[in-house]
Amino acid sequence: MSKEAFVESVAQQLRLLQQSFDAFDEAAAARLGVNRTDLRCLDLVLGKGPLSAGGLSTALKLSPAATTTVIDRLERAGLVARTRDAANRRRVLVTATEAAGAAEAEVYLPVGAAGAEALRRYDEEQLATILDFLQVARQVQEIQAARLAAE
Repeated sequence: MSKEAFVESVAQQLRLLQQSFDAFDEAAAARLGVNRTDLRCLDLVLGKGPLSAGGLSTALKLSPAATTTVIDRLERAGLVARTRDAANRRRVLVTATEAAGAAEAEVYLPVGAAGAEALRRYDEEQLATILDFLQVARQVQEIQAARLAAE
């Protein structure tokens, strides 16, 4: 296969991978009874620990009012709780609940385990190439997202 054909095949597989991520997120949101924005917020709280509402607004690229609505929905679903920041009592932090941890174990940990198992077929040099590719691909996406936002 020529280099151009490989590049074309990789591009096609990336498109299919993105679609599979999208389908998984849709299924995860449905399973948890939340919408996709709520799921993105929950992912941030689970991944980065307690976050302020302002931090969530920035990360989600939502207005403070829209972020409050997302937090309210997740709180009603029992997936997050608002707690006072011990260092600054005026600041409220959004933390994942035990139910969110259980949902993460049910929905996301099996995906991580399956992905880790799939990667075991590659040697260290191949894994280094895969890691480099993923970093470059993410950088390309971030640059293109910034380009679209600026236009």
